[in-house]
Amino acid sequence: MNKVVQAAAADIVNKVHAYMRAHPESELHRQGKMFGVLVVRNEGVNELTSERYLAAFSAKLDGSYHHEGFVPPVYDLTEAPVGKNGAESKRLQRLLFANYRFYNSRGEEKNLLELFENEKPILSPEEWFVSRIASGGRESLPPAGAGECCAPKLLQYAFTHGLQPIALAEFWVGAPSKTEIRKEGVFYAPCSGKCVPILRHMLQGMDIEIVSSAPQPAERPSSIPVVYEDEYLMVVDKPAGMLSVPGKTGEQSLADWFTEQYKRPILPVHRLDQDTSGLIVLAKDADTYRTMQAYFQRRDILKRYEAVLRPNDEMSRLRLNDGMVNLPLLPNPYDRPRQMVNQEHGKPAITRYVVREQRADGTLLVDFYPQTGRTHQLRVHAAHPDGLNAPIVGDRLYGGAPAARLMLHAAEIRFVHPVTKEEMHFCIPSNFSF
Repeated sequence: MNKVVQAAAADIVNKVHAYMRAHPESELHRQGKMFGVLVVRNEGVNELTSERYLAAFSAKLDGSYHHEGFVPPVYDLTEAPVGKNGAESKRLQRLLFANYRFYNSRGEEKNLLELFENEKPILSPEEWFVSRIASGGRESLPPAGAGECCAPKLLQYAFTHGLQPIALAEFWVGAPSKTEIRKEGVFYAPCSGKCVPILRHMLQGMDIEIVSSAPQPAERPSSIPVVYEDEYLMVVDKPAGMLSVPGKTGEQSLADWFTEQYKRPILPVHRLDQDTSGLIVLAKDADTYRTMQAYFQRRDILKRYEAVLRPNDEMSRLRLNDGMVNLPLLPNPYDRPRQMVNQEHGKPAITRYVVREQRADGTLLVDFYPQTGRTHQLRVHAAHPDGLNAPIVGDRLYGGAPAARLMLHAAEIRFVHPVTKEEMHFCIPSNFSF
């Protein structure tokens, strides 16, 4: 079925490109947009020839919710009233959320207020506190734009027109975003903040394929290489695809694996992304853990990563020399764990890089030396147009070229032992240069 949905997505990309050529003033030339396709079948008909697809775009396109060939919005906000003051605006906002009603395959209906009633805040505590004060109350409301994404619009149209959803995909078309990193040719999972609570209701009792480039759960490893060990700490070589610490999915993490082996808590003192392999330090007791964490907070630890990058264009490749990237980062509050560049509110994020090799296939072998330790820092700094404009190969979150894995490896680490005060240095190169 992937081939069917991929063909439908390619068809929409071609149509949108034709629209952009015919409309040079379109917003898509300045900022692209998420589009989606839903492969459907008429209920009660099983022949393959009965399959077709629906298409949608997020929110409005060039000021309109309606464009030929795309499904209409769940609720048309074109004529929505605007409040004259804060209390009136909040009352009207609640009314609008109540009018966003979503069905599922069982014919059950819920509005946005019901769907988000029990959702926990997805912002940081500080952001959540500020947002509640700004809204004039403590009530939890759905995030702005909830219900206007592609997936809910497509499913709503299918359910209200007697169509059976088969496969769903969302993808970016148009100019790249200056905050989030979106790239044509990559399938994106529905956003965690705005869409997942709605889709949890809409997809009940359904077996539908959602095509995305999201990472797949790693297989349980039979062993994990231990590079160094003493009575206080360990240095191990984490495999790609394994979480550093327990997450929400229930997958076994590195911490779980070693805690199970040693029958007592073994804690990573820093983290690597799930898709990143390489050297990571684990503490065997609370004092070592606290001391090592202080080292990381003071940036007393040197780390070097190896990565393979594929520049988005030849100019990006030719421009890349040794240098620094300084782009402040902020978690995307509506699509965790993705990060976004935000000059006003982002936290400082600085990466030094050294280009080791420019290859005939257009890729680059690069050493990264992070000067700060933000989530997904290297991945965003590599992929962002204002960074290197060269995503890491295999990066399924930020638009890297397809590969069996993320080509990012923590190859080297230096620190002072927290107890013996001995200079510790470990280096396990990747095989990316072969």
